[in-house]
Order: sequence, then structure tokens, then C-alpha cells
Amino acid sequence: MRKLLVLVAALSLAACAPAPAAQEPARPGGQAAAPQTGFPVTIENCGRKLTFDRPPAKVVTGYHPALETLLALGLADRIAGRTNFSESPFLPGQREQYDRIPEISDTIMLPQKEVMLAQGADFVLDNAMASFDAAGGYATVDELNTAGTPVYILGGWCGPEEVLQFTIDDTYTDLRNLGKIFGVSDRAEALVAELRGGLDDVKKRVEGRTPVKVLATDGGKGPVNAYGGSGITNQMITLAGGVNVLAAVKGDYTEVSAEEISAAQPEALLVSDYATLRGEDMPSSPAKAAEAFAIARNSPAAKEQRYLALPVAAQHPGYRNLLAVADIARFLHPDAFAG
Repeated sequence: MRKLLVLVAALSLAACAPAPAAQEPARPGGQAAAPQTGFPVTIENCGRKLTFDRPPAKVVTGYHPALETLLALGLADRIAGRTNFSESPFLPGQREQYDRIPEISDTIMLPQKEVMLAQGADFVLDNAMASFDAAGGYATVDELNTAGTPVYILGGWCGPEEVLQFTIDDTYTDLRNLGKIFGVSDRAEALVAELRGGLDDVKKRVEGRTPVKVLATDGGKGPVNAYGGSGITNQMITLAGGVNVLAAVKGDYTEVSAEEISAAQPEALLVSDYATLRGEDMPSSPAKAAEAFAIARNSPAAKEQRYLALPVAAQHPGYRNLLAVADIARFLHPDAFAG
């Protein structure tokens, strides 16, 4: 989670200018193409109004949950470029689609400004503002808007406060918005219904069971990189039948003292799992779990060596975070899923 969330905290950009409407391609003879049924569509995102006269046809995606979400909506044929994803396993059936899409950046970040603008994209989908920071050499949201490339940020992760205010319902809103933007609202509604059904099943299975005390960590010997009581990870823990031992800490991805971790007495750990970060190898999940067990050595979690490696992509906006709730629930309450 340190990958985008830490960058978001440092790089909250002002992106308030309205995005231009997608341009109608000219027909032979200079006539504009006939408008499509159901368009134009106007969507609000990060305080901006995005207007589309037709569904995007040349899309670039940033960090992988953005790509996953479009693939889940059956929109692989609209994606012209993507960033690299080499940190953890793919969702079932998506690796083959990923391999067919041109890679325009060898990290999770969008490419530098000149390369990005040269894509000629008519839509960009990403998970945070970090890839639009001029200081980092990236094309800004305003520059992309001027080039006719509207930017949509999943989960409303437009700045640090918005990260803390995220709710699971924001994922449903994103799916519905993308359904409207691409003219596939029926697919979006079907996916929302499927995901809601999955969460309802988890809720029924864990209802009435004693919540498991969970520490969600990204490693560290002190201070510890961990997840507080705001944002995606905390909500996933609660929905899965757990209780975050750091629920009183205001923050999503944050630093917590070793003393506080030791006193928390977790019964289970969630460990952020990613093999690489911007091209660099990162500590393994077992190594990060071992650090937490050493700090909370007398806790039930340490005595049982109980932890789940959670793909960090599930801790960012995108439909994977809804799927991950069931995985966490099976880990916390295996008896509820027996048989």
C-alpha cells in the first residue's frame, strides 16, 4: 500500500478544471459523426465534470486495479496501453488479457509526460493523483484535459483526506460511472449485483461470530507500517468479521510505534503482499509477518504464526477490494465456509 497511498499523501494536486468533451471524429466530406444513443454523458470526479460525447475507444490505465476493473466490465478491446504489474498474482483469467495490451511503463506509474501525451488516449483511469505530478515529470490532469484526455480517479482518491473518507460504496459508484462512460451500464449493474451478493453471503456467514482481532501491516521493526481505522483496509477487515486493533488510529496507511503494536494483542495478521515497488524488490510477506510477530511476541497471532498475505492491489480502489473481503473472511472464520 505504500506504493500509491504514500505518494497520494505527498502529492495531492489541484485538478479542478473541467475536462473537455471528447471530440467527434470527422466523417468524409467534413460531416460530424452521428451522436450515439445515450450520449453525451457527464460524470463528476475529483470535483471536475467529465463530459463524453461517445464511449472512449483508446484508453490508458495506471496502477493495476484500474485495468482489472475495466477487464471485469468486458472492456479489454478499449484499452490501448497499461502500466506494468509484477507484484503479485493476477485475478483469474486476466493475465492473458493483460499480456495482449501494450505496456507503456515498466513500473506501476504512468509514463513520463512526453510519452503519455504521445499516446493520444481519449481516457485515462488510475487510482491516485501520484502519476499526474508535474514535479515528477508526469503530464498533469490539466495538460491531459487540454489534449482531450479526461482523467478519472477510482475511489475518489483525489487527495489524502479523500483516501480516509473512502467507503466500499464508492466502488459501486465507480462501476456505475464507468458503465455510463463506456455505454455498458447493463454490465456494470450486473457486476454490482454480483459483488453485493458476494458481500451479503460473507455477512450471513460471519454474523454472530466473535470478531477476530486483526493487525494489518506492511512490515517494519519500529515504527511499523500499518493500517489505521480509516479507509479501504479497515472496512475490509470489518466486513470480513474482524476488528482492527488500530481502529482508534486516524489513518489508512500510517506508522505506528512498536509499543502500540505490542500492546494490541492481535489474533491474526494481514500482511500487504507485493514483490516489487517501482522496479525495486521488496521484503517478502513472510519476512514482514516475522517482524510483526517479533514485536507482538506474546500475542495470539504470534503464538499461532497466523497471517494472511493480502495482495496490496486489493488495498486500493477497484473491484478487487470487494473480492478480497471473502478471502479475508475465509482466513478469519474458516469454519463459516466449511462444507
